[in-house]
Amino acid sequence: MKFLPLVWRNLLRRKVRTTFTLLSIVVAFVLFGYLSAVRVAFGMGVDVAGADRMLVIHKVSLIQPLPESYLGRIAATGGVEDVSHMTWFGGIYQDPRNFFAQFAVDAESYLRIYPELGLTDEEKRRWLANRTGAVVDRATADRFGWSVGDRIPLQGTIWRTRSGPTWEFTLDGIIEETTGGAAQFLFHYEYLAEANINGRGFVGQYIIQVDDPARSAEIAAAIDGRFANSPAETRTTTEQAFAQSMADQLGNIGAMLTAILAAVFFTLLLITTNTMAQAIRERTSELAVLKTLGFTNGRVLALVLFEAGLLAVVGGATGLGLVSLAISGGDPTGGFLPAFFMPPRDLAIGAGLVIALGAISATWPGLQATRLRIVDGLRRG
Repeated sequence: MKFLPLVWRNLLRRKVRTTFTLLSIVVAFVLFGYLSAVRVAFGMGVDVAGADRMLVIHKVSLIQPLPESYLGRIAATGGVEDVSHMTWFGGIYQDPRNFFAQFAVDAESYLRIYPELGLTDEEKRRWLANRTGAVVDRATADRFGWSVGDRIPLQGTIWRTRSGPTWEFTLDGIIEETTGGAAQFLFHYEYLAEANINGRGFVGQYIIQVDDPARSAEIAAAIDGRFANSPAETRTTTEQAFAQSMADQLGNIGAMLTAILAAVFFTLLLITTNTMAQAIRERTSELAVLKTLGFTNGRVLALVLFEAGLLAVVGGATGLGLVSLAISGGDPTGGFLPAFFMPPRDLAIGAGLVIALGAISATWPGLQATRLRIVDGLRRG
């Protein structure tokens, strides 16, 4: 550390060049942090989906409904431990831009299949007893300033009541933990079935819990076989596979983000290496003097590595610090990316990239400095 003042003075020799190189490093690591959070947001549902849960959807399309009468036949299938259902609602709260997921569910069975929902016993009791009751995840409640007991009007875009498009709900509980981190607003299917103008008879999809995840393929085949050649054939898949298929519709997010980051850091490496190479070329006479004073080639290489490392650490730490501060505010989209954070693993990878950037960018200029002959350096000076 005794050479820190010397290294610092060398960096400040060309203030504009150092500043722009430093800003490039900061921007690159801010981009790294944001893309890491985006990757987590798109993959969270896949990462945490229950292995013992499966979804039964229409074979043609997810948006096609299934008959409500399928419930008993699915429950009677060997290996099915429990079954529930959910139906997409698609309502609007105040403004179409206020998007969040809403589902009509069979509350009792849904709570059995998803015990991880963070509702208190009192909230569960209150919700089950209230026909127009609803529960919502904490992020959505905080977003709109909702609290338990509030009346929440939603304008139906798919479902209409007999008196118009407005549906009134009472908030009975706040979900502290959500499946897959996804924003959700849950209310009673019975309310939807009884109040909508089209009546009942269909649900969006069935959720089943199997007694043995190892038999998932066998159970799925048995369920789909029951409804083969019917007007509403089914496709049964694990919850994890379904979440993965939804994510894959947007493409391989992980591969795309990795490619972007690779291009960014390769460009950054070229910029930083060029900065260090120019700095070394400008100081050939000074390096020759240091060697004259007894600095070994190893110590000269260490000085160059220290200089590049300091530049990388200051820029990288600043970038990671700024992005961590920005991401701490949570989802910037207002509901589309509810699980928005940079995991500790990616933060560690970022720290490793800082070290790698400093080491690699200084290697070639440093080797050039060690090969410098004293006579040649003094002559150029």
